[in-house]
Amino acid sequence: MKKILSVVVPCYNEEAVLPVFYQEVTKIATRMEKEVEFEFVFVDDGSSDGTLAEIEKLAASDKRVRFVSFSRNFGKEAGLLAGLEYAKGDFVATMDADLQDPPSLLPRMYDYVRDGEYDCVGTRRVNRAGEPPIRSFFARIFYKLINKMSKIEMVDGARDFRLMSRQMVNAIISMPEYNRYSKGLFSFVGFKTKWLEYENVQRAAGETHWSFWKLFVYAIDGICAFSTVPLVVAAVLGLVFCLVAFIMVIIIVVKTIIYGDPVGGWPSMICVVLMMGGLQLLALGVIGEYLAKMYLETKRRPVYIVRKTEQDVKKTS
Repeated sequence: MKKILSVVVPCYNEEAVLPVFYQEVTKIATRMEKEVEFEFVFVDDGSSDGTLAEIEKLAASDKRVRFVSFSRNFGKEAGLLAGLEYAKGDFVATMDADLQDPPSLLPRMYDYVRDGEYDCVGTRRVNRAGEPPIRSFFARIFYKLINKMSKIEMVDGARDFRLMSRQMVNAIISMPEYNRYSKGLFSFVGFKTKWLEYENVQRAAGETHWSFWKLFVYAIDGICAFSTVPLVVAAVLGLVFCLVAFIMVIIIVVKTIIYGDPVGGWPSMICVVLMMGGLQLLALGVIGEYLAKMYLETKRRPVYIVRKTEQDVKKTS
């Protein structure tokens, strides 16, 4: 009996590119049909355009297509989790619909995992051609920082495009945390991983939904999810400035006793007060970020809410 390979595709406002993506990925499925059966799990993340309608058309014409549609936009992390939970395959691949994740790599990826040599095949870009230089610079800085602060390794340029064994998928979905950072979770669960490198590919159609600010917030989420170093840094800064303040008090007392030098320098005092106030707010902000994550976890809210699946369409047809 053939193994099943599930291809999970989170989608948010991808109406323009979906037909092109489907055409490309089904070409690969046809090439591999003697080795493995395919199923395509599209996750509509509350799109505001015709993405869901396009997915329903595909599901109506191809029985291999399944889908999950959210009640609103819950974010890509929720889309990845839903796809992994709904996928039935012995192997599961996750990829974007914009064709920046080349479907042509799927046969090579499958070759590495089918015999159990590897549990996962991940992909990474060897360059960031076509990406704004400022974004590339901060991305490199982020990976350097998080790898120094975290006990798990995150590969620079790694994509969410990967093919995993069922065992690894089950390990990932067994972690029911609300604040999810998939790149970290993929590394956290371990398993033997093979990395494939490729040149950066531009979107086939449409525009990216990741602004610089969204990427910055996503990076903060990743650091908070897999490192407590920012808390240690805040504590160390507090200790250092307490020592500096103590030394300065001693210097002022000694100068006053020996030289009769009065305490002066109102402008410098204001600068010190503002600096200390800023550091205190920074430390409180770091602590607050971790408390916010704990607060959201304790609410036990669902990561996503499903509005419709292909089963609902079949019932009404």
